[in-house]
Amino acid sequence: MLAYFSTLNPVMQALIASLFTYGMTALGAAVVFAKRDMGQRFLDGMLGFAGGVMIAASFWSLLAPALEMSEGGSLPTWFPAALGFMLGGLFLWGVDKILPHLHPGLNISEAEGIKPRKKKRSTLLVLAITLHNIPEGLAVGVAFGAVAAGLNSTTLISAIALAIGIGIQNLPEGVAVSLPLRREGMSRTKSFMYGQFSGMVEPVAAVIGAFAVLYIEPLLPYALSFAAGAMIFVVVEEVIPGSQEEGNKDLASMALMIGFVVMMILDVGLG
Repeated sequence: MLAYFSTLNPVMQALIASLFTYGMTALGAAVVFAKRDMGQRFLDGMLGFAGGVMIAASFWSLLAPALEMSEGGSLPTWFPAALGFMLGGLFLWGVDKILPHLHPGLNISEAEGIKPRKKKRSTLLVLAITLHNIPEGLAVGVAFGAVAAGLNSTTLISAIALAIGIGIQNLPEGVAVSLPLRREGMSRTKSFMYGQFSGMVEPVAAVIGAFAVLYIEPLLPYALSFAAGAMIFVVVEEVIPGSQEEGNKDLASMALMIGFVVMMILDVGLG
C-alpha cells in the first residue's frame, strides 16, 4: 500500500491524506448519533490533546525542516522560518478579524468578525472550526510538496505522520461543532452535517499548498513556517482557552502534554 502511495503525484498524495483528515472530522461529528452525551470534561480533554498535537506538528513537521532547508543560503538560516512563521500568524489574525464566526460555548452576541449577528449560530460555529482547518490542510499539502522536492529533511513517512497527527486532533474539532448544535435542539443528522462540513476546507487547502511548493520551490521554507505560524496562532488564541474556559484547566493541560508527546513520537519515530 505504501509502495503504491509513493508512486502517486504529490498533489494526489496531499489530496488523499487530507481526505483522511477530513474523514476524522466527520467521525468526530458522528458522536451526535451516540446514545449517551459526552461530558464537558471529556470534550475539554480532547481539545487539550488537539492543541498538543498541533504544537508538536508545528515544530517537528514544519519549522525544523524549514530551518534545515535554509542552511547555507544567502540569507541567515533563521530568516525564512521567522518571516514565514510571523506571516502565518498575521494571516490567521486577519482572517479571524474579518470572517464572521462563533466559538463553541459562547453566546451569539460574543461572535467575532464583521457583522456576525446577521448569520445563524450554526453557520458561525461551522465557520469557526473551518478557520482552524485552513492551516491544517495547508500544512499537509506543503509537507507532501516538500517530499517531492527531494529534500533530505523531509520524508514520505514524516508527511504521513503529520497527516495522521492532524487527523487525530480533528476528532475533537468535529465534536466541538456537532455536539453543541445537538444540545440546542438540532436534529442528529443536521448536527452531523454541520460538523463534518467544517473539515471540507482541508483538502482544498492541501492541494493549494502542494501546488505552491511544487512550482515555486524557493518558497518551501517560507510555506512550511507559514503553516506552523498559522497553527500556533489557532492553538494559542482558540484551542487552549477553549479547553480551559469550563474550569478543567489541569485536565486540559495534561491532555495537551499527552497530545504533544503522541505527535512527537509519530513524527520522530516514523520519520
